[in-house]
Amino acid sequence: MPTPVPASPATIPPVAAVSPSKLSDLEIKDAHLIFSSVWQDLEADFGRENLRFPKEIILLGGAPGAGKGTNTAFITKSRGLTCAPVVVSALLDSPEARALKNAGNMVGDREVVGLLLRQLLRPEYRDGVIIDGFPRTKVQVECLKLLFDKMQALRREFYDTPLSIHFRQPTIHIMVLFVDEKESVQRQLQRGRETAAHNQEVRRSGIGELQEDRPTDHDEALARRRYRVFKEQTWDALQSLKEIFHYHFINAQGSFEEVEQNILRELEYQSTLELDSRTVDRLRGIPVASEIIVGARQQLVKRLDAYVLEHGELFARVTVFIEKKMIPIVIRHAISGVAVINTEDAVLDDPLALAMVIDVFSERGYHAVVDLHRIEVPEHFDTATGRITCRTKKVFRIQIRFQGSEIRRG
Repeated sequence: MPTPVPASPATIPPVAAVSPSKLSDLEIKDAHLIFSSVWQDLEADFGRENLRFPKEIILLGGAPGAGKGTNTAFITKSRGLTCAPVVVSALLDSPEARALKNAGNMVGDREVVGLLLRQLLRPEYRDGVIIDGFPRTKVQVECLKLLFDKMQALRREFYDTPLSIHFRQPTIHIMVLFVDEKESVQRQLQRGRETAAHNQEVRRSGIGELQEDRPTDHDEALARRRYRVFKEQTWDALQSLKEIFHYHFINAQGSFEEVEQNILRELEYQSTLELDSRTVDRLRGIPVASEIIVGARQQLVKRLDAYVLEHGELFARVTVFIEKKMIPIVIRHAISGVAVINTEDAVLDDPLALAMVIDVFSERGYHAVVDLHRIEVPEHFDTATGRITCRTKKVFRIQIRFQGSEIRRG
C-alpha cells in the first residue's frame, strides 16, 4: 500500500470520505445507524473526554485454522504490547451468540461493535492492543472507518489542551493470516481431534482445563462452510481496507518459524507512520538505523583502502599494534566473546589511529569500542608551597566483542 504521510490535526481528512466502501446504500445506512447508536451510548456513559481508545490497534484476521491464536503471543511480543488481546468471540459468549457460532454463522453487527468499543476503553489498552476477529462484515468495516474518524476528531478537539496526551495519533494495522481451503479444513479437523483427546484426558485425570470444542472442528462440511463464510464475508471486508490502513498479508501456510519471520518482516517499525507530526518534525534530522547501514560495508572498504594509500605509515603501525599486542589478548577470550584491553601505547595518540582500530576490527567481523580515560598522576610535591604537580596519563580502554564459543558440559 502507499506509505501514508502523517498529517497535522487541522488537515487530517475523515477516512470514510477518503475511501468510500462498496456497501449498498442500505448497508451504509445500517452501519451509520449502528455506530451512531453505540457512540451516543458511550458518550452518555463515559463522557466525551474519557473516550480514550488505544494508540495502536492491530486487527488480526484470518482464515479458520490460519493460526491467529497461535501467533497472537508472538505479535504481542514483537510490538512490545503488555496487555492480553481482545478476542471478539470471547466477548460474544451469550447462549444465542454461541449457537450462531456453532452453526458457522455470524453474530449481529450491533452486538459486536457495542461490546468491542466498550472493551477498548479499558485503561490497559491505552498504548496498544491486538483485536482477534474484527471486522468480519462490510458493516463492521464501515463502523471501523467511523471509529477512526471519531478518534481523529477527538485528537483535533483536544490537541492543544492538557488532555492531548490521551488522544495521540492513532495507528491501525490490518493483519491477515491466510491459508487455502484445503489447509484450513485439515487444520480445523486436526484441531478437533487434538481438542477431543485433550478434553478426554482432563476428564479422566481431573488435571488441566477443558478447551473450547467447536462442532465445526469435527465435521468436514461445517469446516468447509466456515472457510467459505470467511472468503465471502470477512476476506472481502478486510480487502476493502487495503488503501486506508496499514495492511499486512501474511502467508501462514508454512511452519511456525516461517510464519513468524513473515510477521516480523511485515511489522518492521516505521516511526513516521505512528508518531505525532510534532514528534516527527523534532526527530527529522536524526537518521534511522536502516538508513545509515545502507552502503556501510562499501564505505568501510573505501576508508581502509584510503588508510593504505594516504596514511600508509600510520596504518602499518596500527595493524602491527593490533596483531602483536591486541589479538593475543582477544584469543584468550575466545570462549566468552568479550575482551577488554587497557593500553597506553603512543600509536593511539593520533585520533585517526583510533578510527583505524575500529575499522580494522569491523572488517574482521568484530565489534570494537574505544574509550579514553585521563588520569592525573602526581609527579612532584613542593614541600615549600605544598603544591602537587601532576601529569596526565592517557589510558585507552578498548572493548572487543565477537561471537564466543559454545561449550557443552556433561
